[in-house]
Amino acid sequence: MSRIRNSRTRLLTAAATVAIAAFSLTACGEDGSGVRSEGASSSSASSSQDDAKTNATGSKSDTDVSSESGKGSQAGGSDSGASATKDTKDAKGSEDAEGVTCQGSNTKTVAAPLNRPVNHMLLTVTNTGSSNCYLYNYPAVRFGEAQSVPPVIEESKPQAVVTLAPGESGYASVNLSAADGSGTNGHTVKSLTVYFQGRTADEDVPSAAHPSLPAKGVYVDDSLKVTYWQQSMDDAISW
Repeated sequence: MSRIRNSRTRLLTAAATVAIAAFSLTACGEDGSGVRSEGASSSSASSSQDDAKTNATGSKSDTDVSSESGKGSQAGGSDSGASATKDTKDAKGSEDAEGVTCQGSNTKTVAAPLNRPVNHMLLTVTNTGSSNCYLYNYPAVRFGEAQSVPPVIEESKPQAVVTLAPGESGYASVNLSAADGSGTNGHTVKSLTVYFQGRTADEDVPSAAHPSLPAKGVYVDDSLKVTYWQQSMDDAISW
């Protein structure tokens, strides 16, 4: 009986030892798995934080790009505005270079009776503007309260339009009355208005000249006529 109890005791002790060892191994396996699981979780969290930082950095870069694009648009707008201003100045400069129509506002007109040829008066128009001006066709003169303007001497038409640079003068002569006394309806006038013409009949040339006449006035009759504008005084008084 004693032997049987001793054998049973040894068997139970061995079984307990095996069980304890098996339990320890199982616990170690679980602990290892737990450590590995925690490591994966920590790595995932770290990766998520990095992604968040990357996204934040990316958002900032997008903002910077938008800002730079805005600056580029503003710069482009400034360049466009400067270009438009330059074009406007160039257009104005081109207009000044080409010239304008001569009229009362940019010229000075003088009316001077002549001794030779007799019964003639010379109109002198001087450009007082800052750009060239053109004397188109002939002066439309109105003496006193006349209701019409005298005709032009067609043969006096020049080959080119008279162009006046600033300070230069153009000329036309007025045949006031018939030298042989054959004119009719003669009378003395004391005022004169000179109207200018445009390049075309549709052009409005609103500013006329009002040159003074001698205090005693000038004598005119129905033979009154004018020449075309001339570049030289000699050409003007030769009619």
